[in-house]
Amino acid sequence: MNITFLGAAGTVTGSNFLVEGAGKKFIIDCGLYQGKDEDEIQNEDDFLYNPADIDFMLLTHAHIDHSGRIPKLYKEGFKGPIYATKASCDLCSIMLPDSGHIQENEVEWKNRKRERAGKEPLEPLYTAKEAADSLEIFKPVFYDEIVDIDENIKVRFNDAGHMLGSSIIEVWITENGETRKIVFTGDLGNNDIPLLDSPTMIDDADFLVMESTYGNRLHVRNDDKASLFLDIVSSTLDKGGRVIIPSFAVGRTQEILYEIDKLKEEHKDDEEFQRKYEQLMKVPVFVDSPLAISATEVFNKNTELFEEEIREKLKNGDNPLEFPGLRFTRTADESKALNEEYYPSIIISASGMCDIGRIKHHLKHNLWNPNSTILFVGYQAPGTLGRKIVDGAEKVKIFGEEISVNARIEYIEGYSGHADQEWLLNFVYSFIKKPNHIFLVHGEADAQNVLKQKIEETTSIPVSIPEFGQKFELKDVPRLEESIDYKNSAKERFLRLEILDKLNRLKDEINDMTEKVKTEKLYKEVKDDDMQVLSNKVKNLEEQIRNILK
Repeated sequence: MNITFLGAAGTVTGSNFLVEGAGKKFIIDCGLYQGKDEDEIQNEDDFLYNPADIDFMLLTHAHIDHSGRIPKLYKEGFKGPIYATKASCDLCSIMLPDSGHIQENEVEWKNRKRERAGKEPLEPLYTAKEAADSLEIFKPVFYDEIVDIDENIKVRFNDAGHMLGSSIIEVWITENGETRKIVFTGDLGNNDIPLLDSPTMIDDADFLVMESTYGNRLHVRNDDKASLFLDIVSSTLDKGGRVIIPSFAVGRTQEILYEIDKLKEEHKDDEEFQRKYEQLMKVPVFVDSPLAISATEVFNKNTELFEEEIREKLKNGDNPLEFPGLRFTRTADESKALNEEYYPSIIISASGMCDIGRIKHHLKHNLWNPNSTILFVGYQAPGTLGRKIVDGAEKVKIFGEEISVNARIEYIEGYSGHADQEWLLNFVYSFIKKPNHIFLVHGEADAQNVLKQKIEETTSIPVSIPEFGQKFELKDVPRLEESIDYKNSAKERFLRLEILDKLNRLKDEINDMTEKVKTEKLYKEVKDDDMQVLSNKVKNLEEQIRNILK
């Protein structure tokens, strides 16, 4: 039995693992790479297996970094089945065609430029129709149900508490009369995520493949984050400002709506708190994302997955995803109208990392305004616009225009759908029969190294941090196998990424130089001789770039 790590290895996106055992080949997740250019370019790469040779797929949850390449897989010969929870199937039915629209729109923009340059047009990664076609092979399953793939392989989906329908998947594989069990966590949720139950604790495993997004961090606890949210919103509204919340359309948006509704139950005797709450209820709260609106409808159709307290409220006619002042904007014209007149309000808009979608328009109109607040509530991947803002960028480019970051920037980490270090460790501690070995995936290097050290110190379980393309034979002590095809492909891939990274750094340096040359101060203070030296350096750089392009 072997496992090969073909995504989410040393990064937080592109989840994809190939398992070979009991005469079958199957994959867990098939996600898009998101964030940095050097990550996203990998979406165009060929799969390092023949999609037609894959017998089946297990999907941990619907987020695009776990499901977003399924239409490409289908397009290139994989014909199923894909096992996923009913809620994940429902969410993929809206998210994958939406992703297809994005792929088509991005290629359309690139092809207009290529046409003017006399170049051949590009094809989208997949179209909305191809995404819709891939939905035919989804097979819905339920939590806690044992699914017999065949006589030698069975699986069980357990609640991961990360988003609606998210799963920890147990896989039993029998070979030569011996059964071994692998557990894939997918993305583990916090124990205090609104709406959803806590992650299921698993009794035993031979091998554990576990996410590590916040392996070096602790979140703000649930009791504090609602008050913090209200304080941030209230102080912004007191200034007549606007609160912009970049939010993942599926999961975070619905949780924020629930938290806003829930505030009315807290601090009933606190006059200042009640003043802030009443102020919040008087301002319009816009959900500006068609996908988020559709996802909210899916949430309302899968209420059996909500925690018991929420189900009780629904029975009594109190829907926590609805409240006075909540408004949905479906059309592009409705979205544009939000920025035509400035008034105190809250706008929740996708994407959560600010790289695509309507959120970019709202940032363009609000980032420069010191009265506004940009409130981040989810993980920001390296290289994304959201990460640059959170990390303190003074200026950012949006639609080719340089925007000063004068707005208040806040980040409430407790709203993240990922378990922090404490709960990742608690998940490991909860095993009655501890895994023989743990593989850490879906995390940045610092987070993974810290978590690896913590696990090994506290449990003595050996931990590996697999690199892209590494293939392990799963014995009592996993053995790293050298696979020439994977190894060479990985080398070629990383060489491309290294070149792209260098070009991006060069582009940043050129942009900085351009800004310096443009400044009035430079013209006044730099001597002619120095300017000539700079001119010669630019000519030399220009010649080097020409030589590279040749």
